[in-house]
Amino acid sequence: MKNLHELKRLLSAPKDIAIISHRNPDGDAIGSSLALYHYLCGHGHAVHVILPSEYPDAFLWMPDIARIVIYDNDPEHVKEICERAEIIFCLDFNSLDRIDKVGEIIQPLRSKKILIDHHLHPESFTDYILSDTSASSTSELVFEFIDRMGHKASMSLHAAECIYTGIVTDTGSFKYSTSARLFRIVAELLEMGVDDYRLQDLIFNSLEEKQLRLLGYCLYNRLEVLPEYRTAIITLSKEDYETFDIVRGETEGIVNYMLKLRNVVMGVFITEQPTIVKISLRSKGDFSVQEIARQYFKGGGHRNAAGGFAFQSLKATVRRFKEVLPQYKEALQAVNLC
Repeated sequence: MKNLHELKRLLSAPKDIAIISHRNPDGDAIGSSLALYHYLCGHGHAVHVILPSEYPDAFLWMPDIARIVIYDNDPEHVKEICERAEIIFCLDFNSLDRIDKVGEIIQPLRSKKILIDHHLHPESFTDYILSDTSASSTSELVFEFIDRMGHKASMSLHAAECIYTGIVTDTGSFKYSTSARLFRIVAELLEMGVDDYRLQDLIFNSLEEKQLRLLGYCLYNRLEVLPEYRTAIITLSKEDYETFDIVRGETEGIVNYMLKLRNVVMGVFITEQPTIVKISLRSKGDFSVQEIARQYFKGGGHRNAAGGFAFQSLKATVRRFKEVLPQYKEALQAVNLC
């Protein structure tokens, strides 16, 4: 991050600060935002966390999550917070369209803006940027930000727990985007008092009955395996969402189950939303799904975990994906899983 000394000076006195992350927040968006919230509050700043839309119930246990302000629920309050903020942190997104109408609010503001993110090709809409595409998560970068500010030793347990949550969810429990640097950070978090068993239990073992039944339905009724492409696909329609009364966050993790198949290299989860069709991609080995998401589905991500969307119907989106597959057949067949 350039101008670190200037940023330290900016944060040396109490400020009114807004922290914003992306729509449909995941564990990394929530974890990084709340970690930064606890850090900044601990240094005397007045801080608000803003999300465009609701967060999944699986994260209700996180410290101070109830303080998050949701734009969809209270747009006027969000506008008031943003206009009052002297500093705005933008976490876990690389362009203003990822935060929808909140982006329209903050774009013209003269407040100082700081981006902390790990996605490719960040747009230039902030004054300061901490961007590293090799990082496992934005939560990892928030840890590094606190370290660079010289305050790692005084990091609170709440902040450490939030950082761990973001890391463990974005890496799929340390299966994707890992590095020696990441494990050193995790070791430091454990030394700070993070109970990894407790947190993983809270994050991953809090399903409601309908979620487990939904998983069974997906695996038995909606799983399609394409052996020639070493690919598996699961789809969910609007009717499925109504039948199972699916709310935000309740399909999290389903895409990963396809990679449990021995010879499957790529798992694809395609869901029909009210206005778009979302596609989530996961892969094993050195096969990159990021290129597919970026080139064909207006998305992006990382080598082994990426996503995108389409404005076509569910059937048309599935058909389009299958039409793309032949050009990746050789690469998929070449992946060595031994």
